[in-house]
Amino acid sequence: MKFETPAGTNPIDRQMVVGRPRARIDGPKKVAGTAPYAFEHARDVPNAAYGVIVGAGVGKGTIRSIDLSAARAAPGVLAIVTADSAGPLGKGRMNTVKLLAGPAIDHYHQAVAVVVAESFEQATAAAQLVRVDVARIKGRFDLEEGLASAKPAPGDDGKPEARVGDFEGAYAAAPVKLDAEYTTPDHSHAMMEPFASTARWDGDALTIWTSNQMVDWGRGDLAKTLGIPKDKINLQSPYVGGGFGGKLFLRADAVLAALGAKAAKRPVKIAMARPMMANNATHRPATKQRIRIGCQQDGTITAIAHESGSGDQPDGGPEAAVNQTKLLYAGANRLAAMRLAVLDLPEGNAMRAPGEAPGMMALEVAMDEMAEKLGMDPVAFRIKNDTQVDPSNPNKPFSQRQLVRCLTEGAERFGWAKRNARPGQVREGKWLRGIGMAAAFRNHVNMKSAARVRLVGGRVVVETDMTDIGTGSYTIIAQTAAEMMGVSVEAVEVRLGNSAYPVSAGSGGQWGAPNSTAGVYAACVKLREQVAAKLGLGADAVFEGGQVRGGGRAVPLRDAGDLSAEDRIEFGALDKQYAFATFGAHFVEVAVDAYTGVTRIQRMLAVCAAGRIINPVSARSQVIGAMTMGVGSALMEELAVDKRFGLFVNHDLASYEVPVHADIPHQEVVFLAEADEKANPMKAKGVGELGLCGVGAAVANAVYNATGIRVREYPITLDKYLDKLPAVV
Repeated sequence: MKFETPAGTNPIDRQMVVGRPRARIDGPKKVAGTAPYAFEHARDVPNAAYGVIVGAGVGKGTIRSIDLSAARAAPGVLAIVTADSAGPLGKGRMNTVKLLAGPAIDHYHQAVAVVVAESFEQATAAAQLVRVDVARIKGRFDLEEGLASAKPAPGDDGKPEARVGDFEGAYAAAPVKLDAEYTTPDHSHAMMEPFASTARWDGDALTIWTSNQMVDWGRGDLAKTLGIPKDKINLQSPYVGGGFGGKLFLRADAVLAALGAKAAKRPVKIAMARPMMANNATHRPATKQRIRIGCQQDGTITAIAHESGSGDQPDGGPEAAVNQTKLLYAGANRLAAMRLAVLDLPEGNAMRAPGEAPGMMALEVAMDEMAEKLGMDPVAFRIKNDTQVDPSNPNKPFSQRQLVRCLTEGAERFGWAKRNARPGQVREGKWLRGIGMAAAFRNHVNMKSAARVRLVGGRVVVETDMTDIGTGSYTIIAQTAAEMMGVSVEAVEVRLGNSAYPVSAGSGGQWGAPNSTAGVYAACVKLREQVAAKLGLGADAVFEGGQVRGGGRAVPLRDAGDLSAEDRIEFGALDKQYAFATFGAHFVEVAVDAYTGVTRIQRMLAVCAAGRIINPVSARSQVIGAMTMGVGSALMEELAVDKRFGLFVNHDLASYEVPVHADIPHQEVVFLAEADEKANPMKAKGVGELGLCGVGAAVANAVYNATGIRVREYPITLDKYLDKLPAVV
C-alpha cells in the first residue's frame, strides 16, 4: 500500500478497539515467567554451553599476543575464540567499530576473546586466565580537548551549517541578547535486560535468539560480519527487556555467541556482564552546546543560533543536539551547526530521543533565561514565538501542531498562574520550592513496514518482525488487526520478532508504533478484500462483531475459510509538503532542602500532542517512563570518564545512578485529542521519546525557580550549587 494522500475516513476511525485502554496481552506471560528472553531458550537449545566475553583492559592499543594456555586447561572449557582464530570478519553497516578486536584495540572493554565452557561459572573463571599482552597507545579521551580542533559535522542535508537569513547581523542588532553555554554528560542506556544472545548452528545455517530492537538490521549486519548469506540466518527477538536505542544495532554478544557456537560445535549463550555493558556497547555522547538568542523588546525572536559539539570514534557521527532548534520556534535569522571530535572512548550512538533529548536540555533552559531577561512569563514567551510552518521553509506547514494548546492546557492544569516568578522566594519549612516548565518536541519519521495477516478458523494471526521492547507492540498490533477484521482482541494472535516474518519498521526513534501498525493495516486491507470476494460481498463490506456485512447479508468471518495476505506500508511525498512532528509541554515542581541542597521532585505533568493514541494505557506508560528518565538526566545520570585510561569508571548500577521509585512522585499525562491524517492511515505518531524531550530542562528551570541558582552543567548535583544556596537564617 502506498500512502500518498491524506487518509480520509477509514475503518480505524471507528475506534471500537483502537484508541481504547487495553492491558498488555503479553503481560500474563511475563508475570508467569513464560515469555522467553534471549538467554532463556532452553526448550530450543537444551544443551547450550556458556560464553563469557573477555574485554580489552586499555582504551587504545595493539594486541601483541594472547596467551590462552591456562584458560584452555581450565575445567569445562570447550573453545576459545579470538580474532586470530575467528577467520576474516567484516564490520556491520551500522557498527562504528568492529565487535571483536585484533590486533588494534579501539576502546576499553572492546571484546578481544570469548571463552566457552560447560557452565557459566567455568567460563567466567577461565576468562580470568586469558592473558592479553597489549602495547598501549595514547588515546583521545577528553571531549573539551578534542573540540578545540574538531571539524564541522554535516547535518541531515550534508552541510556543515544550516543557515537562514543573516544570523550575525540580526543578533548584533537585537536589543535583548542571550549567549550561554550548556553541557550534558555521557549517558548509559542501563536497560534491565543485558545484551544477551543464544546461537545454534544447523550445518551452515545459524539460528540466533538475541535482544535486539531491529531484527532486519541485526540480521543483515550479522551476515556481513560473519561473511555468510543473509538467508542463512534466522534471527529471533520475540521479547526484549528494554533497549532505549542501545539494542538498535548488532552487538558483540550476538557475534561472539555465533563464533563460539561454531568453535564449540554446541549451541552457546552469552549474557554480557553488567560492568562490561557501558564500555563494550554504545552510550549517549556528551555535548557542549552554545545557544544565542536575539529578541525585540516585545519578545519576538529575531535571531537564534544553536551550536553543539560532541565526540565519537573515527567512523562515528555527532549527537544531533541542534535539530529541534531548526523547527521549534519562529525567527527569521537562524544558525545551526555541529562539530565532531574524534575520541577513542566507546562508541557514541543512539539513546532514547537522540539529538532532541540533550538538545532540549539546553534550548529550553536558554528559552527560560531569555524570558527572564525580557521580563516575560516563560509560557507566554514560547507562545509568542510559535510557528505553524517550518521556519526555514515557510511553504512547508506542519501536518499538525498543537504546541500552544499543550502549553496553555498544561499551565492551567498545573496551576502555573500561582507560580512566584521571582526565584528563591517560596519556602515551606526547610524546603525551597520552585516550578519550572519546558516545551517538548520530537520529529515523526515515516518508514516502510510490512506484515502478514492470516485468517485461520475465524481467528486472526499477525506475523511481522516488529519487536516489543517493553513498549506494548503486541497489544497495539492486536488492537489494529482486531479493529480492521471486526473481531475481539482475544481472537487475534500476534507473532513478533522473527526474521522469517515480513520486515517491519522495528522499534526505535518513536517510529515503531505508527509504522508497524500501519503495515498491519495495509495487510488487513488486502485480507478484507479477499474475504469480501470469497463471501460474495461488496468492496464496502463492514467487518464487525465477528461478522462481515454487505448487500443486505451478514456472514460469519469464519465462513471465509483460511486465507492469508501480506503487504507493507510505503510512503509517498507527503513529507516533502508537510513537516511531521510531535509536540508537548512538561511542568515540574521541585523542593530543594535549604540546608543540604538535596532536590526532591514533587509532581510532574506532561501534555502531549502526538496524533491518534492507539492504546492510552501503554502510551501513558511510555511517557511516565520517559519522564522518569528525564529526571535521571537532570539530577543524577553521568558516565564519569577516566581521561587517563579512556573508560567510564562508574559502569554498574551501584555507581551509575538512575531514579528509583522513591525519587518519582505523582506523574500526570494528558493526551490531546488528535488524529493526523497526513501521517499514515492510523493517523498516529510516536510518543515514547516525546515524553523525554524537555523534561531535564523543566527540572533545571524548577531548581532555578526554587533557589535562584542557574546550573548549566548537567547533572545538577550538589557540588554545583550547594555553596550558593540562600542563607538559611
